[in-house]
Amino acid sequence: MFYKTDAHHGLPHNPFKALVAPRPIGWVSTRSASGVSNLAPYSFFNAIGDTPPMVMISSSGYKDTVRNVEETGEFVCNLATMDLAEQMNTSSKMVEADVNEFELSGLSEVASNIVSAPRLGEAKASLECKRLSVQRLVDLEGKETNSWLILGQVVGVHISDDALVDGLVDMARLRPLARLGYMDYAVINEVFQIERPR
Repeated sequence: MFYKTDAHHGLPHNPFKALVAPRPIGWVSTRSASGVSNLAPYSFFNAIGDTPPMVMISSSGYKDTVRNVEETGEFVCNLATMDLAEQMNTSSKMVEADVNEFELSGLSEVASNIVSAPRLGEAKASLECKRLSVQRLVDLEGKETNSWLILGQVVGVHISDDALVDGLVDMARLRPLARLGYMDYAVINEVFQIERPR
């Protein structure tokens, strides 16, 4: 099949997000200028550079995370793993800005080392980040969309000792979650290596 994205695809649900998958989940913690902590998962998340390390998050809608990053310039990306799947899902609930999703999900906030935003105490890894930019995305015609892009530089990395085997992060042991399309998720249970050609 083929469909133009400005026309209906004819399927029960839009397949776009199912085709761009699996996507890592940025479980982003922030703190508002007034001091309210926020925790929310984002599946439009990825690393975009390694020297210096940088990440991106895209939000469908101007949510508390976007506002908090704009106000404070700081955030933390926490690793979402299979053992925390239910809490991750609970933290995605649309609630008022004064609701603390750490408390809502029964999770603990821990002070970060560099940024003012808290990190997730139960996460096996966390990336402390400072804002590079926040921008509203525009389409081909220059019209503003309801998508917001956050670019951040990682300034500190937390890794649980349990996550390291022989000095390497063991992703199969951690079982990170990935977002697929629809209501589907996947978990990394197996890892293999492929040598690059020389």
